[in-house]
Amino acid sequence: MYEVTTTAASPELMRKANEQVTQNLSQTYKMDSGSFQVTYSNETKFSITPEIILEGDTVTLMCENEVLSSNVSWQHVETGFDIQNSSRFSIYTYVLNNMTSVSRLTIYNITQDDAGEYICKLTLDIFEYGSRKKIDVTSIQIWANEDMKVMCDSNPMSLSCCSEMTANWSQVEWKQQGSVSIPGSPETDTDPRCSRYTLMANGTQCPSRLSGTTVIYTCEFISAHGARGSKDIKVTFISVGDNSSHKGEVREFPRHVMEMGTVQSTTENSLETSKAPEQQANLKITPDPISVSEGQSFSIKCISDMSNYDEVYWNTSAGIKIYKRFYTTRRYPNGAESVLTVKTSTREWNGTYHCIFRYKNSYSVMAKDVTVHPLPLQPNIMVDPLEAAIPCTSSRHIKCCIEEDRDYKVIFQAGSSSFPAAKEVNGKQVCYKHHFVANSISCPENMDVFCHITNTANNSVRSPSMKLNLVPGENVTCQDPIIGVGEPGKVIQKLCQFSNVPRIPGSPIGGIITYRCVGSQWKVKKNNCISAPINTLLQLAEALMKSPSQDEKLPSYLKNLSTSTNQVKLEVNSFPGSLGAIINILDLLSTVPTQVNSEMMMHVLSTVNVILGKPILNTWMMSQQQKTNQSSQLLDSLERFSRALRSEDSTISQPNVQMKSMVIKSGHPKSYTQSFVFLDSELWGNVTINECQLEHLQPDSFIVTVAFPTLKTILAQDVPGKTFANSLVMTTTVSHNLTTPFRISMTFKNNNPSGGVPRCVFWNFNLANHTGGWDSSGCYVKEVTEDSVSCTCDHLTSFSILMSPDSPDPDSLLKILLDIISYIGLCFSILSLAACLTVEAVVWKSVTKNRTSSMRHICIVNIAASLLVADVWFIVAAAVHNYRYPLNQTACVVATFFVHFSYLSVFFWMLTLGLMLFYRLVFILHDTSKSIQKAIAFSLGYGCPLVISVITVGATQPREVYTRKNACWLNWEDTKALLAFVIPALIIVVVNVTITVVVITKILRPSIGDKPSRQEKSSLFQITKSLGVLTPLLGLTWGFGLATVFQESNAVFHIVFTLLNAFQGLFILLFGCLWDQKVQEALLNKFSLSRWSSQHSKSTSLGSSTPVFSMSSPISRRFNNLFGKTGTYNVSTPEITSSSLENTSSAYSLLN
Repeated sequence: MYEVTTTAASPELMRKANEQVTQNLSQTYKMDSGSFQVTYSNETKFSITPEIILEGDTVTLMCENEVLSSNVSWQHVETGFDIQNSSRFSIYTYVLNNMTSVSRLTIYNITQDDAGEYICKLTLDIFEYGSRKKIDVTSIQIWANEDMKVMCDSNPMSLSCCSEMTANWSQVEWKQQGSVSIPGSPETDTDPRCSRYTLMANGTQCPSRLSGTTVIYTCEFISAHGARGSKDIKVTFISVGDNSSHKGEVREFPRHVMEMGTVQSTTENSLETSKAPEQQANLKITPDPISVSEGQSFSIKCISDMSNYDEVYWNTSAGIKIYKRFYTTRRYPNGAESVLTVKTSTREWNGTYHCIFRYKNSYSVMAKDVTVHPLPLQPNIMVDPLEAAIPCTSSRHIKCCIEEDRDYKVIFQAGSSSFPAAKEVNGKQVCYKHHFVANSISCPENMDVFCHITNTANNSVRSPSMKLNLVPGENVTCQDPIIGVGEPGKVIQKLCQFSNVPRIPGSPIGGIITYRCVGSQWKVKKNNCISAPINTLLQLAEALMKSPSQDEKLPSYLKNLSTSTNQVKLEVNSFPGSLGAIINILDLLSTVPTQVNSEMMMHVLSTVNVILGKPILNTWMMSQQQKTNQSSQLLDSLERFSRALRSEDSTISQPNVQMKSMVIKSGHPKSYTQSFVFLDSELWGNVTINECQLEHLQPDSFIVTVAFPTLKTILAQDVPGKTFANSLVMTTTVSHNLTTPFRISMTFKNNNPSGGVPRCVFWNFNLANHTGGWDSSGCYVKEVTEDSVSCTCDHLTSFSILMSPDSPDPDSLLKILLDIISYIGLCFSILSLAACLTVEAVVWKSVTKNRTSSMRHICIVNIAASLLVADVWFIVAAAVHNYRYPLNQTACVVATFFVHFSYLSVFFWMLTLGLMLFYRLVFILHDTSKSIQKAIAFSLGYGCPLVISVITVGATQPREVYTRKNACWLNWEDTKALLAFVIPALIIVVVNVTITVVVITKILRPSIGDKPSRQEKSSLFQITKSLGVLTPLLGLTWGFGLATVFQESNAVFHIVFTLLNAFQGLFILLFGCLWDQKVQEALLNKFSLSRWSSQHSKSTSLGSSTPVFSMSSPISRRFNNLFGKTGTYNVSTPEITSSSLENTSSAYSLLN
């Protein structure tokens, strides 16, 4: 006896057996396929979400089977029809992990008609795997007392509503609608089926003339899956002291003007309504009806005939105050106005808005209805393709998609041609498609295609463009049904939503992915895709920025952001664009709050902790390679949040970020000292601000310090490979603006005690064309030990230390030395130039008797005057700039312009002097009138500098890159505007040196006929000597100045440049004025100094004058031998270099 035991045959085994039967069946027999049809009912897993289904819910039915097949059908047994994709039903079938077939049926806004039994059937060959389940739909019943009366006596009164059944309600919303706004506060009820709303109406909200006003309050229960049930409660408000019986009727009153009385409390705790205020404003509001579509702008102007008010604000009919950024208020002598301006309207702006002027307890109110028609915003319209190549004989589907199904009219347009659009609904997403045929258009051609969406109000929006390139097609090598076709090397962009990026089905991802055609395949060049959860958060953040009550919604959004970021931290690595999206979200949200509490700050730092974690550092490195400024953007956002924090002595600690704060009390505040320790990173740091500094702060100011251990590796490096952050990054902010210099001391752990020179730096957001960079202005190293580096800075921001092994140590001693040299030299220069102009005025008639001498002294006077003006404007430039930022940006631009113009004038007048000398010696027989020479000289001396200066400011100031971010001088880092001074100056130096050489050669070897008069020749000698000393001096000065521009320049260049530049006014007085023999003689004759005169005549008779300064040195004798007699050397100062204004505390120095 034999017993055979076996298990049920697997579906795969049965399929193979049936195949063998078919193959081995004799041809004389006919197979009955029906006999081989097998249906399995226990192989399919069927699930329904949610378990309890409420009318209006979104219900998901999920069918799973280990048999791999995409042939799945759904059937509603009660109706007997197969279910197809439509506006309310969505079927999505896919294979999960190559192991399981999954089909999902989604029913939107389910109704009682949708109840019943559903069958999910998967077919593979002759096998059918079916499963069925029945669903019940429960209607929502809300109970409440529908009619109530409330006395406006400031006593609490609760409204209550309850659902008939116990359900998992996600939230209960209370709304109000009526002529007056009396908001309440929702409270949790002990019964989970109920919700309470407590009102505390007072006399200011419902004065006697408004007694009997009815307001409708609506409680709406919302399930976790979208079902909604609501109930209206009519509340009649009765004013205190109104004993009349209203019997439910509503008194009529002007809708737009409401007068609120003053409610006063007596000692007996009784209430009485005071008389109406004496000053009651009459308001006028924009009369025209306001009807716009989403994306359009609108404004409402509210005008008061009285300028005396305590407060002006706007709110909704539900009593929610409008965020202040949306309206402005101006006061005039005879009135005032408030304008509510919405640049991008959304559906949230649909409703009634009240303009409220309050004076003491008197309220003047005007209302205006705003109708906003649904219309997709352009950024929310997704197009496919963004760009594509289409062979001339081929075609392609183009589409634009939105996330809602409404009655829109959509057409595609390319130039003057338009094409119809076919609508396709897939769940919540609605796409409009067109089959574009290339042979209907001339080829080859590049064209932009748009889809125009028009709503019922006949307003339209145009989608982003789809760039279609019609190509012959012979060279097309890359072909992909999703990406498209392309030639080798072709680069295209595509929305990640429509790409082949792996993702969870049904979850819309965001961002853009870039492909490149390599050989015959498309390769990913750049992936900026955003995961679905983060993309949803980004869309909500962008919507929040357009919301009228964004400040009220912000706390819940920050909580949601923190929770979601922690849940999807792994996806930040998988989707590189998710990191940038989170940073953009924080950047957007940081502009909203005027105040942040500790809970909101905790959610912000929790989010930051995730994106600064070590697992995300690789994603940061990819961001740096793309040269984005996301690290600087993140730091800037956190500083804005810190400045808005209002929480006493709070501490938040996360592995990758820590925050500590303190409030400054009035009186004698204690010093601010905070310590931060990160054990995982082995980094620590301290921040100290002493009591003297804190006394200058306003009472109740908040100081906040945030420390980051990993941010040092993320922030951009100013000199890659040589300079690197090697410490914590600590940012300290104060809630109120600082009006005086503020000193802060910090101590960092020294992680590199054996090598490198530490520098204390701060992150300057204005450097590198506003992308940010490390800057040492206003910071210096106080002490360095083996364990620590102590820094002191005179401003607040994000600080760190840099280790710079190759760069010189810009310590404070060098800075102080340059300051001393600069300001002492500046004083001597201004006094010397004033003395020079005075001397020229005294001796003018005596020294300008011939044309050449006259022109020479005109040039000297203008050189001195230009340099004097430049020095004065330099003082102005230093006064309007405080360390690293201008105190007045307009004054800084003006000072820079005049310093630039004045220093250019110095050089161009030097050029004029040289050209005049060249003309007098080379073109002897040609004579030009003195008036023409003056006209040419002044055009060259002031006209050319003016043209260069105006072009420079005109080309750079519109982009706000005319001046340096940390000094009032021409920009170097962003636009190289400094070259507009350096190039003309150096060219003039070269020209003048050339002229000097030619003139000397001409004098030493005169040609026949060259016989200028003795007096003319004497003047020419003076000019030649002046140029011979002045021009090299100017060139040498700016040679050193140019050397200081480079980062690794030696400190010697800074010192020499500062010395030469600061004393130019003194050189002009000595060599350009007092050394001139005629000037000396004129001064002697002018003041009749007989002793000096006799001595002078003796020295003159010997053939060599020894006036004010002796020329007995060997160098001087060589000049005498060269020029024949002692002369004057004209010296004029160049200007402040790039260094002189790089740091306003170092007047003439350039600090990198």
